[in-house]
Amino acid sequence: MENVIRVSISEAGRLFGVSTKTIRQAIKNEELRYIVVKGRYKINFASLVTWSQRSTRRANLLRQDGIGQYVDNWKISNKKFSPSFELIKNKKTAD
Repeated sequence: MENVIRVSISEAGRLFGVSTKTIRQAIKNEELRYIVVKGRYKINFASLVTWSQRSTRRANLLRQDGIGQYVDNWKISNKKFSPSFELIKNKKTAD
């Protein structure tokens, strides 16, 4: 069974740096996969990522106003705790 991540319209707007109106328009145009739970749209996160990358403008909004603006903060600056590519490669060959 596949683990599917679903988000609300408002969460999708915040994460991707677009308005809820834009998300609702994409739902109306059948560009996003979703289900309805208790009268609320729950949008498939994978379809949101795919949809956001189809348009350069939306991809830029994701990087500037959405979750992409925090990516640099997540990078590991202390190499002591950064995974070693050699260890990862050796582990994969041992398996």
